[in-house]
Amino acid sequence: MNASPVDLNPRLRLVASVSLLALIVLCIAWETVLAPLRPGSLLALKALPLLLPLRGVLRGNLYTYQWASMLILLYFMEGVVRATTDPAPSAYVAWAEVALTTVFFWCAVLYVRPAKRAAQAARKAAKAADKQAG
Repeated sequence: MNASPVDLNPRLRLVASVSLLALIVLCIAWETVLAPLRPGSLLALKALPLLLPLRGVLRGNLYTYQWASMLILLYFMEGVVRATTDPAPSAYVAWAEVALTTVFFWCAVLYVRPAKRAAQAARKAAKAADKQAG
């Protein structure tokens, strides 16, 4: 179950891909141009882990969607914390991060769900066939 045999919902895949790309751009812009914590800060490097699932998300790899949905929660938490504690310019960008992570998370969950259900149904059918044969 590494890759989806049929792209059941290309719209979800597109929205997840766009939100991930937008989050990468936002993280870099946030810490370099929009509202950096300190001039010359290396905090823009926080975007690097988001590059790891990018290829798999663009290709529709189900396994990548599963673990990327957990990775994205770290960025969601950062966004919530900084949105409620940082001053105005940074807080607005943090709310944008929260929005993008939420969109990605739900797209990933909804994209993987049909494949998980199909796999579960196939396991039940195989188990029933084994019972009848045995």
